[in-house]
Parts: sequence; C-alpha cells; structure tokens
Amino acid sequence: MLNSIEAILEAARAGKEGVVSVAAAHDREVLLAVREARREGIASSLLVGDEGKIRALLSELGEHASHYQIEHADTDAACAARAVRAVKEGRAGFLMKGLLNTTDLLRAVVNKETGLSTGRLLSHVMLYEVNAYPKLLAVTDGGMNPSPDLEKKADILENAAVLLKALGYEKIYASCLCGSETVSEKIQSTVDAKALAEMDARWLPYNMKVVGPVGFDLAISRLSCEHKGYSAEGAGEADILLCPNYETGNAVGKSFTYFAAAKAAGVVVGAKVPVILVSRSDTAETKLASIALGKAAAANMG
Repeated sequence: MLNSIEAILEAARAGKEGVVSVAAAHDREVLLAVREARREGIASSLLVGDEGKIRALLSELGEHASHYQIEHADTDAACAARAVRAVKEGRAGFLMKGLLNTTDLLRAVVNKETGLSTGRLLSHVMLYEVNAYPKLLAVTDGGMNPSPDLEKKADILENAAVLLKALGYEKIYASCLCGSETVSEKIQSTVDAKALAEMDARWLPYNMKVVGPVGFDLAISRLSCEHKGYSAEGAGEADILLCPNYETGNAVGKSFTYFAAAKAAGVVVGAKVPVILVSRSDTAETKLASIALGKAAAANMG
C-alpha cells in the first residue's frame, strides 16, 4: 500500500519508466515538472503544442529536445485532441494539462468517439500528507464539481476509492463531511451523507466503509469520537474526506497546504487514465508528486 508521498515517488521510480502525454506543453512551469520527472526516472514525456516554443523553453531549462517526443499543434483544441489520442493509441500511459483551459482538455477526454471516457463522472482527488495525521488523506472534490447532488457525490466517492485501490489499499475508510453528525432534513448535505453511508453494496468491491454525516473532528480524531460518544467503523481514521461542495474541498485542501505545510499530490479520476492538472501555485514537489501519482495509479487502473 502506498501510504505516503515518498512511497508514491519510490513506486513511480521503480520499474519501467512511464510516458505522460502533455497537452499544450509550451509552458515553463509544466516543462520544469516533466524535466524533473525525467531526471528522477519517473516518466518520459510526449509534448504536444507549439514546437518552436517548446524547444526554446527546453533549451532555457538546460534540456535537449532529443530527450522528448514533440508533436506540433496550433490550437488548444488540437493540443488536447492530439495529447488524448496519444494515450488512446497506447503511446502514453496518462495525461497532463499544460497551458490550456481545463475545459478544452476535458472536452477531449470525455469525447465518446475519440476520448478516454468511461461513462463515469470526472472528479479531482488530492492526497495530503500532514505531520499530525498518521496516514494520507484523500480530499475530494475541491477542484471540479461545484455543488454535487447525491448521485454525483456517490460517483466522486467511488472515484476516490478507485484511486486508493490502485495504490494498493485493501481496506478504505471514508467520511462524509458535514457540520455535525446530526441528520437534518433542512441540511441536504447531512441527508446525502446518511444515504451514502447506507450504500454498502456499492462500496463492497473496494472494501470501503463509509460513515456520515460527521464533522471534521469525528472524521480524523478517534479521541474526539470518544469524547462525543460517537461509534462507527472507520470514524476518526478516515482515508477519504468526501466534501459536500467545491468550496469546502478547496478550503480544506488549502488549509492543509498553507497551515500544515502538507505534502500533496493530485489527479483527476473517472477517465480511462489519470489526468494531472497542476496549478502554477503548486510547489515543484507537488507537481512532481502528482506526476508520480499519475504513473503509479495508471499502472493499476485498467
């Protein structure tokens, strides 16, 4: 089981080097990330985009263009289509967003004829390693689905389970975050959380136990559970934090990053392969770890 960022990096360094297909790779920050992935032996890169700019940027970064496969594309749509096609044809094992709009890339991913669609909802999963917690925490979804209903929450939760299972988790505990553990018909997130916790048959293939509704304290602290008299399998030891909306997931994740100096790695799940969406504000370590996560997960997601 890959239960730390370093374990994910070590697993990605081991074995056959992966290949990441990068859409609109003519971006310095993205090329820095793929350069480090190449130097670490994690993944080589197929770079799709403005070939002249890519070659110039690689030179500035002290890299030889001969170390990379480069395919020229003029527009964002063409970059996305070519990068996705490389994965679909088996020339790359996973996908990465470069300097293009996320919508353009994901439109190519979900194209029913030429894309990588599985029919499942796409959602973002961010793994955080916080010193105060004994294992990784998967926070979802703080990046893609603003106000998911019950059906979408179930899909988001299943995507996170798919990712953790690909990382070797044999038992998964998930907590549905709410303001408290009390179910109220006036607060839809609590009603949804209760329903998700009762979907035992859906979580059986992942050996996952879901609890909810629970506050953040009951999700990650067994001591808090004892103090409040809350008893449920997996309470206080969550592997997955399912957030009720985009704002909560975004805030929880950023608080880990800025207040707890957490290590992190993230991917979009739900397509046939992981999709890496790096932000310019992400650290170099997070970008490299996200590529490593993409490679490690791609090897076991089929």
